[in-house]
Amino acid sequence: MKCCESPAPELLVAKAEKKLATFTWSGTDRRGKKVSGELEAQGPAFVRSTLRREGISAKTIRKKPKPLFSKKIKPKDISIASRQVATMLGAGIPIAQSYKAIAVGTDHPGIRDVFDRIRADVESGTNLSEALAKFPRQFDELYTSLVAVGERSGNLDDLMDKVATYMENLEEIKSKVKGAMWYPAAVMVVGFVVTVLLLVFVIPQFEDLFAGFGASLPGLTAAVIDLSKSFRDYWIQVFVVIVGTFMAMSMTYRRSPAMRHGVDRLSLRLPVFGGILRKASISRYARTLATMFGSGVPLVEGLESVAGATGNRVYHDACLEIRESVSTGQALSVAMAETGLFPAMILQMTSTGEESGELEKMLDKGAEFYEREVRESVDNMSKLIEPIMISVLGIIVGTLVVAMYLPIFKMGSVV
Repeated sequence: MKCCESPAPELLVAKAEKKLATFTWSGTDRRGKKVSGELEAQGPAFVRSTLRREGISAKTIRKKPKPLFSKKIKPKDISIASRQVATMLGAGIPIAQSYKAIAVGTDHPGIRDVFDRIRADVESGTNLSEALAKFPRQFDELYTSLVAVGERSGNLDDLMDKVATYMENLEEIKSKVKGAMWYPAAVMVVGFVVTVLLLVFVIPQFEDLFAGFGASLPGLTAAVIDLSKSFRDYWIQVFVVIVGTFMAMSMTYRRSPAMRHGVDRLSLRLPVFGGILRKASISRYARTLATMFGSGVPLVEGLESVAGATGNRVYHDACLEIRESVSTGQALSVAMAETGLFPAMILQMTSTGEESGELEKMLDKGAEFYEREVRESVDNMSKLIEPIMISVLGIIVGTLVVAMYLPIFKMGSVV
């Protein structure tokens, strides 16, 4: 039996900034019947007092442990939830009720918890932007800034609709780029695993067979057998080196801005992939800046938020340089041109938007163009890279197979 599905109203109001926890409890009611359930509160004392008001004598109260593998909240989840909020606000449903409806209707425990807390904060009188800012992993500075603008202008439903549209466009491009990068990586991993299995389990069988030949082996066969022996003898060292190198590079990348800048700059110069990443960064830049500027955020202030949305450290640093130039009175298109990172088309569209007073419209058009370019580039690359990766995998496996059968062919020719 579950009692008190939500805490008493005073618990939601008191100390709204403190996070609630879920407690499991068991006890007896007024009739002496055993009851149990779950309750969200700030501590065991709050649980006990709430149950006492319900006529329940609590025997045990324990904090509910968090699951070992909790389901993470992905940007796509926030994008879908933002569209739902925008729809309900547009229909005239109050903010708190909108977030409560989403929390009740979702099967994602993380979304339910976050939206319940936002609803509690809003009911206690906190501004929505301030309530969202308590969850920076889910709602970044750009998101909360746009919501704050909507609250100040009294046009929150339209702003939430813009936020939802912006996130949907951004997530579509991100998923396209990730898909383009993950496919060849997955094929290479499969190729590596197949090669290791051949070296560890198949090559030794041929090695025992060749030991009784009493003749020298072809160079390719001898090299493959030596590689198999080395891998079997030193596989622990090889594994430690590979994992250690990957972890060291990953940690250094996260902690070192210089390395992130270098890796991102190198990624922009990669054949095929570099062009897609460059177009994706430009589309994010244009889409984000258009959304911020069109929502009434000052250009200088908006550029700081745009920097974090580009997805590339090179363009991030360039946005900060543009911001500094614009703050001194320089035209946006001129500041963009000085970075050397933007093609002539987007520069011309930005310049035209500044002269005509339709910067938001021109940036939106530029974003749509480059988003379409990213989609087409990814589709074309997928068609091209699939046969290439299959050929590479075939060459690797084929070389190992040929190396093992060369001595047999040689023996057959001698006979």
